[in-house]
Amino acid sequence: MGAGDGEVAASKEKGGGGGGAERTSLDGVRDKNVMQLKKLNTALFPVRYNDKYYQDVIASKDFSKLAYYNDICVGAIACRLEKKEGGAVRVYIMTLGVLAPYRGLGIGTKLLNHVFDLSAKQNISEIYLHVQTNNDDAIAFYKKFGFEITETIHNYYMNITPPDCYVVTKFIGQAAAKK
Repeated sequence: MGAGDGEVAASKEKGGGGGGAERTSLDGVRDKNVMQLKKLNTALFPVRYNDKYYQDVIASKDFSKLAYYNDICVGAIACRLEKKEGGAVRVYIMTLGVLAPYRGLGIGTKLLNHVFDLSAKQNISEIYLHVQTNNDDAIAFYKKFGFEITETIHNYYMNITPPDCYVVTKFIGQAAAKK
């Protein structure tokens, strides 16, 4: 994993369905619109993503989405599907971000709920990501959706401070019942 995999732009959402959700539409990430994701990531995150990141995004098909507010691209969720030992698949959220002026409108919630719904339909029971340890807004956002801090990794990030991250995980379906 490269530096910054899973870095999350904090979202100060006020709980789903705010005034913006109905003016928000989601679209898949494809070769023809991947530049929009690149521009968003440049504005949102303190790291630069390599070509493999963008290849993983396109390969994830419906698990990665661009969010449009009144037809303006303002956010995205980018995921990667990973096979675990034994063949089970889990979702890794590489990035989730919404441009600052559009936070609090339910856009991040809509993106995350899309991944939850898709995971449930495909019987995927685990979703996880990395969050920089000082990103309190992102940690609070994910905890609101039932994610738990499951691990701390020291020196995960190479070029940002602090370099440590939390692994934040949500178990759904049967995996949640086993916990």
